[in-house]
Amino acid sequence: MGGIDQAFVQEPEQRPKPSTIEVDGIPVIDMSVSGTGGIEKLASEIGNACRKWGFFQVINHGVPLELRQRVEKVAKAFFDLPIEEKGKAKRDDLNFTGYHDEEHTKNVRDWKEVFDMLIEDPTFLPASPDPDDEEIRTYSNKWPENPPEFRETCQEYCREVEKLAFKLLELISLSLGLPANRLSDFFKHQTGMLRLNYYPPCPSPELALGVGRHRDGGALTVLAQDDVGGLQIRRQSDGEWIPIKPIPNAYIINIADALQVWSNDLYVSAEHRVVVNSEQERFSIPLFFFPSHYVKVKPLEELVNEQNPAKYKEYSWGKYYINRTGSNYKKLEAENLQIDHFKTPESE
Repeated sequence: MGGIDQAFVQEPEQRPKPSTIEVDGIPVIDMSVSGTGGIEKLASEIGNACRKWGFFQVINHGVPLELRQRVEKVAKAFFDLPIEEKGKAKRDDLNFTGYHDEEHTKNVRDWKEVFDMLIEDPTFLPASPDPDDEEIRTYSNKWPENPPEFRETCQEYCREVEKLAFKLLELISLSLGLPANRLSDFFKHQTGMLRLNYYPPCPSPELALGVGRHRDGGALTVLAQDDVGGLQIRRQSDGEWIPIKPIPNAYIINIADALQVWSNDLYVSAEHRVVVNSEQERFSIPLFFFPSHYVKVKPLEELVNEQNPAKYKEYSWGKYYINRTGSNYKKLEAENLQIDHFKTPESE
């Protein structure tokens, strides 16, 4: 199949088509505001973007450009290393942090390499998805020896982007008509992670995807992408795949599944994917913002009433996460767990 392993080949209906779509794209929101009126306007803009797209870009966000450039530099330096050197920090069955090049989305292998690290080290998670298994496992980061500044740079970057994630969480709470700190307690022992993505040039970009179509499972994703482009989101109105144009030093924010549930479907966790190309390598750095493992995710009581009943049953974030994490790294017979599994009968 066009010189790539069959494991990477998408089903015909999932393969990327040459796009001629010219669109305005997702909203770009300037976060440099002050005063109550400015914050209310900012929260309103974010709310509109969460309803219509589930995605938006932010500028003037407070994360230092110099730090972002440093983390991009160490990411490139790491992925440029020989495969044997990268393999020294490879993930294993007991620890999902570190280097990996066999991730699957919807049971098809992604055309990419990744390095995953936990924001909180250590992070506590259930030992298994079994509801009756109460064992909690401790996870710690696995770090490469090279480049020598890798660990310190990534940890510093995590702290800065985490601040932005908390700021966005407050604005999203306000946009739902709730107090700014309404969601903060869910993240006291957050289980999120930072990922470095490397997408090498692909000899058959019309057959493979860097990441297959999916929705993110957590609360928020804060993504830095380079100027190559490749991220596409599925537009709510017509199902078309829309490219997200890179804006220098902007962050792409997307609502993930837990926030869709908390909002009781007011906000949407949009499907997205990554297309690859035959000429240029591409890098991106998402921070996945996840709740504490013990959080029970369900529609917020303030957003539920007789006219608008809860559309989801409660589920354990930790169990859900462990279930999905296990299925992302190998090919399974069935699709991994999705929030649709928790829909209430009345809402289907």
